[in-house]
Amino acid sequence: MADQTPRLKLPYIRASQAQKEVTHNAALNLADALIQAVVEDKDLSAPPGSPAEGQAWIVAAAATGAWAGQSGMLAHYIGGAWVFLTPAEGWRVWLRDEALEARYTGSAWVVGEERAAKVMVGGSQVIGAQQSAIADASGGATVDAEARSALNALLAACRAHGLIAT
Repeated sequence: MADQTPRLKLPYIRASQAQKEVTHNAALNLADALIQAVVEDKDLSAPPGSPAEGQAWIVAAAATGAWAGQSGMLAHYIGGAWVFLTPAEGWRVWLRDEALEARYTGSAWVVGEERAAKVMVGGSQVIGAQQSAIADASGGATVDAEARSALNALLAACRAHGLIAT
């Protein structure tokens, strides 16, 4: 039998284990850190001076001090000590300081980027896959500069939002 759960790496209690409450409490601490996870910041490379019990951070590159060698990990302050959690692909956390979600890709944390095939609002699709490029308005026997200018501004806005290709 394995020593821990496959996804969140929560420790299993063994049948003949003494002090089962230690393993159980360790599993509860990990669950507390990872379920509906909130991290304070992702830009610190050294531990904060006075972390509160239960707070967590994504350790920035070139980590120092108690965080040395832990870049990219989740640093969870629990029981007066740092516990480092190795993120797995698909983990998501809320970044408190940026008010954005971060997602772990398997090699890096991506902040504020959502991926979807489409966006639905009120049951109606409002954004789908990017469409083909549309050329700017030009030419014509009758020149209507205002209409062409408005149409080009609309096309530019759609391109800027990624709705149509450039």
